[in-house]
Amino acid sequence: MPAPIVLVTGSTDGIGLETARTLAARGAQVVLHGRDSGRLETAARAVDRVGNNFPVGMELADLSSQGEVRLLAERLLERYQRLDVLINNAGVFLRERSVTVDGLETTFAVNHLAPLLLTDLLLPALRASPEGRIVNVCSNAHLHASLDWENLQGERRYDPYAVYALSKLAQVLATVELGRRLHGGTLTVNALHPGVVTTKLLRAGFAGDGDDSLADGAATSVHLTLAPEMRAYNGGYFHRACHARMHHIASDSGVTSRLYEVSCRLVSIKPLPPR
Repeated sequence: MPAPIVLVTGSTDGIGLETARTLAARGAQVVLHGRDSGRLETAARAVDRVGNNFPVGMELADLSSQGEVRLLAERLLERYQRLDVLINNAGVFLRERSVTVDGLETTFAVNHLAPLLLTDLLLPALRASPEGRIVNVCSNAHLHASLDWENLQGERRYDPYAVYALSKLAQVLATVELGRRLHGGTLTVNALHPGVVTTKLLRAGFAGDGDDSLADGAATSVHLTLAPEMRAYNGGYFHRACHARMHHIASDSGVTSRLYEVSCRLVSIKPLPPR
């Protein structure tokens, strides 16, 4: 089987870069993504040094813009007949509320809506893989979130941690629902908690350091990407390569379906049919 082609969003530093480096060292053809061309070039050299395998692609895109997400997907579909794995790793934590060019709250847009949109747009390439995988890097912060349908984007009140946790809860719920709607094919989708790793996001959001290393943070993404046994799982949530506890509302198909369909409307895509 040829080396898998893997897109890692947010891969110019932190967990994303470590994930890309590790995958390249294990023979994957990595496509890097970032918002800055200089940092992309630096990341590419770092990946090449570790894996002796220069990235097959370097993609610039601001995921806060749905227009840029769509252009990114167009370029990828033109360049790659198949995409074996999409790792939705990019994320933000913002202390103050801001809105994107599309008029959406930025944390919710980048952490949840952008991965959902990019995943949907790349489905043709992922389905062209004999064993396509979607890997969503989430957070155990989602366990502390409250789902308020009237305040999904912090319109009524804005608490930075609550907004971040909600964006990760939405990502987990969408993973569960996509897993249900993709059931029966060879394409799978799963989510993970990378651990508590010292990254820009952690310092911005929590003003501290984590107990886990970058290698620890990348390990579960790498496992979900490469482990043969992961082909049997769909709509799951993992930490340290093992099943982990999800928010209790993830078991409510009415909630996951509603969240998924509301999110699809916000990014102007047609929901996959329910199973």
